[in-house]
Amino acid sequence: MGGYYGDGEEGSQAMLGVGTAMSPELMRLLAADDLQPGSPPSYEMCKTIYSYHPLGAKMAEAPYEEALSQDREITIPGAPEDDLVEAFRREWAKLGTVGADEIIKNFMTLKRVYGIASLIVGARELPTNEPLPLDRLHELDLYFNILDPLNTAGSLVLNQNPNASDFQKPQYLRVANHDYHPSRAVIALNEAPIYIEWTNSAFGFVGRSVYQRALYPLKSYVQSMITDNQIIEKSGLLVYKMKSPGAALDKLALAWGNLKRRMLKGAKTGNVMSIGLDESIESIDLKNIRDAAEFARTNVIKNIATAAKMPAVMIAQDTLTEGFGEGTEDAKMIARFIDRIRIEMGPAYEFLDPIVMRRAWSPEFYASMQRKYPDYAGVPYATAFVQWKNAFTATWPNLLVEPDSERIKTDDVITKAAIACVEVMLPELDPENKATAIGWLAEVMNERKLMFSSPLEIDIEALKNYEPPAPPEEPHPEVESSHE
Repeated sequence: MGGYYGDGEEGSQAMLGVGTAMSPELMRLLAADDLQPGSPPSYEMCKTIYSYHPLGAKMAEAPYEEALSQDREITIPGAPEDDLVEAFRREWAKLGTVGADEIIKNFMTLKRVYGIASLIVGARELPTNEPLPLDRLHELDLYFNILDPLNTAGSLVLNQNPNASDFQKPQYLRVANHDYHPSRAVIALNEAPIYIEWTNSAFGFVGRSVYQRALYPLKSYVQSMITDNQIIEKSGLLVYKMKSPGAALDKLALAWGNLKRRMLKGAKTGNVMSIGLDESIESIDLKNIRDAAEFARTNVIKNIATAAKMPAVMIAQDTLTEGFGEGTEDAKMIARFIDRIRIEMGPAYEFLDPIVMRRAWSPEFYASMQRKYPDYAGVPYATAFVQWKNAFTATWPNLLVEPDSERIKTDDVITKAAIACVEVMLPELDPENKATAIGWLAEVMNERKLMFSSPLEIDIEALKNYEPPAPPEEPHPEVESSHE
């Protein structure tokens, strides 16, 4: 649960070559001979993998960190958009003292680790089984807790009656003898539940952990790390090929051999060491290990990525050759994956957005808007809030961001097309529609920030009433008549 406001065997330690700093639970996992492909992870095993396995946190957190690397694009048409968006983002960044992004990331991470997680909102002075008063959200001292399956054990088993209205749907949340009103909690499952398929890590017939299909290759991955460690340990090993002293080995020959080995061990850069003509010093040959070790490790990572339904490049941390801006196949695959992750995060945003709106656009904030914008002087707060809330739209930007050079080309084409359109229409329009067309062209140009750094501001009302001066008449030359 997250809120905002046993020993390993001696033999296995010797085999792994690690000290007591490593988790005994993870060591037991690696030493478990009965762990086979398809073995289901328990709640404790999922916690151990997430906490100690080198890929545990990456598999659970990386998709959401990538999804949250960009801010949503918020629009509120027909309202003082800049002021409303600024107030919303300011409240969003400080919600629960850590920010709504961090709350959502931790909430979604936990459901990916165990298969199910819950996010609750509470107020210190109100019981948990009552809905929060929406008109007082800006006054209440709110807190947000993220609950794992152990916190909610028994209340989120899910009904397995196929004729029931709540068949395989989470309905009620109960935590330590406290019932939570449905409006104060959002529950997320990792993948859809399967009929009569018990999930050990989540204590119910719910979703499943991201580690469930990848459990065996996760064990193999750590074995590959052990191989890496052994190669590193052996890479500095020197082999001293000495001439045999003969059939009889006396104490003098033995002492001389030991002395030469000690001299080799202590020799370093800048020293000079002499050996016999028939003797040689070589490092151990590990060339034959490289291909096999790299092949096995690459396959293990691919197996983990396949089991977790993730692009392998996200787990391997390989650098994209041309980056996101060039639209390579790897980048497109990651972008499609992140688009799906953002859809999964939708219910969490739908849960937090109204709370942030109520706290950001409070009656005090509305009073300042009335002073700044006289048009709202006679509009009640409730009416304005509903209008703003209904007009609120938040969309995710494309993860494949075009380079500035390509964006300028696109902006240039759009600007030229808009200018041509207005030039064709202006001669046929009345003064009022002419002003509207010119205002539209100014908006198109102002959106092209790479081309026009300063906005073009036009007084539309003045333009509607503008009458261009009549052109001066051309003087007519006096022509003398020849008949005079």
